[in-house]
Amino acid sequence: MLTQEKALHIDIPVKMDNVKIVFSVASLSFEGDLPAALFHMGLIVDDIAGWKAKSQVVAVFHTNAGHVTLHDEAYNKDRHIFTGNPYRKLVTDLMEKGVQVELCGATAKAHGWGNADIIPGIKVNTDAMARTTQLVQDGFIKVSES
Repeated sequence: MLTQEKALHIDIPVKMDNVKIVFSVASLSFEGDLPAALFHMGLIVDDIAGWKAKSQVVAVFHTNAGHVTLHDEAYNKDRHIFTGNPYRKLVTDLMEKGVQVELCGATAKAHGWGNADIIPGIKVNTDAMARTTQLVQDGFIKVSES
């Protein structure tokens, strides 16, 4: 027996013309097997596209989530596995949709990662706290994901 989709009425429709948001991702929590932070970034990026809004979306990975930014070989070495970075495609898809992905420089130093260990196109900032503070002071809304 097939079930029909239940009707859903949106009581508070949201549409914006300009979005400035920074995701501070310190650790990964999951919705099923999908990291919630990456899922949420995808939702807002899709919303922005639907609204045809101007936007700046920045994702800062740090602390226990920094490994998300590593290319396959570096990920394998850091995580002691041989499967490659399971988040690489999710991250690069977001980058192709305009999300600026950054790695905390302090996290990279603590783990001994260099620029050569990171997925191409990801930028390294001084540290996550300074960068998110800078962006908030520049008018970005901060979303903390952990």
